[in-house]
Amino acid sequence: QVQLVESGGGLVQAGDSLRLSCAASGRAFSTSVMAWFRQAPGKEREFVVGVTRNTDNTYYGDSVKGRFTISRDNAKNTVYLQMNSLKPEDTAVYYCAARQGGIILTYPSTYGSWGQGTQVTVSS
Repeated sequence: QVQLVESGGGLVQAGDSLRLSCAASGRAFSTSVMAWFRQAPGKEREFVVGVTRNTDNTYYGDSVKGRFTISRDNAKNTVYLQMNSLKPEDTAVYYCAARQGGIILTYPSTYGSWGQGTQVTVSS
């Protein structure tokens, strides 16, 4: 298991940028696939992006391709989500998640560790 704590959310205007961080504790971080999900009110949790443990592979959801970038620093046990050109439809609670194994999966049920979430609100 990995313990995860997100930070960096806030209220921004459309077109702005924001960077989320996810700090992990536990030795399993370096062997975990890390991902970001988001959940808007009344909607299901949505896969945003994932990165493999040695950063050789990333996978982005269609709605964020070209605007969001995931990165991770295994030395700091931290994963980041750089969000550019934000839109009102990006408004959601953003969650960091971890799963053991080498494959990025998009189903929330396949991730065993979750953070508490951080709110991102984009005004028009």
